[in-house]
Amino acid sequence: MANHKSEIKRARQNAEQHDRNKAVKTSVKNVLKTTRQSAAEKPKAEAIKVLDTAKSIIDKASKKKVIHKNTAARKISRLARRVNRIPA
Repeated sequence: MANHKSEIKRARQNAEQHDRNKAVKTSVKNVLKTTRQSAAEKPKAEAIKVLDTAKSIIDKASKKKVIHKNTAARKISRLARRVNRIPA
């Protein structure tokens, strides 16, 4: 356990950041799942709308440094490819 005042503060901050990051990562995972499902089941127009919201959420996670920017770009690219393969 932390003994110094600064260590106690750092432990508290780490716990708060962990909770915040966990929530963001979970939302990214959920939006990936819903986008994949919509690409498989829905028409292309609806899948594109879902993709746009997914891009927004993933970019925000990258901006907050919860996920690396290259990871975000890779996830967006893979989702876009999947949606673009849907026949019109």
